[in-house]
Amino acid sequence: MARWRPPQPRSSPHITAEGHAALEAELQGLWTRRADVTRHLSAAAAEGDRSENAEYIYRKKELREIDRRIRYLQKRIP
Repeated sequence: MARWRPPQPRSSPHITAEGHAALEAELQGLWTRRADVTRHLSAAAAEGDRSENAEYIYRKKELREIDRRIRYLQKRIP
């Protein structure tokens, strides 16, 4: 049986100008990093068997994490 916890207060959806600039900078950095990871991913995929290729598996995971953060930031930044 789960323990009862009081509801948490919702955070404000408003973003300050400094916060907006920081999110924009992070988004641009992620797009740059994504291009680099994609380049490494295609090099790892060219090495052969992908099921046992640790570099390929790691780069796919990293790309998923970057894409997830990009989607979040694009929804968050008006």
